[in-house]
Amino acid sequence: METSDVSRYYVYVLFSFKDKGLYIGYSTDLKKRLFQHAKNKVSSTKLRTPFKLIHYEYFIDIKDAKMREIFLKSGYGRKQLDQILKKTFEKYLKSSSGFAFRNKRLI
Repeated sequence: METSDVSRYYVYVLFSFKDKGLYIGYSTDLKKRLFQHAKNKVSSTKLRTPFKLIHYEYFIDIKDAKMREIFLKSGYGRKQLDQILKKTFEKYLKSSSGFAFRNKRLI
């Protein structure tokens, strides 16, 4: 099987510069989806732009991607995401109060 025959599914995390919150989603076409977010074509994020992609994960099974998205939106999943982002954004966190996750503190 060639790589082009493999379906790709992405779970991604966006950081909103407007409200300092995170948005978690999944898509089969990450570039297209990021463009839609940037152009305010996604109803759940159109009032929260601009965004920056800060994390994504790649899956070849749609069920795995959907389960990961649901998990990252759960309490324990947010804690795990907190640990991933904390390592990545240590420098940023020293100069701010951290990320907000829909009115809850993430970091």
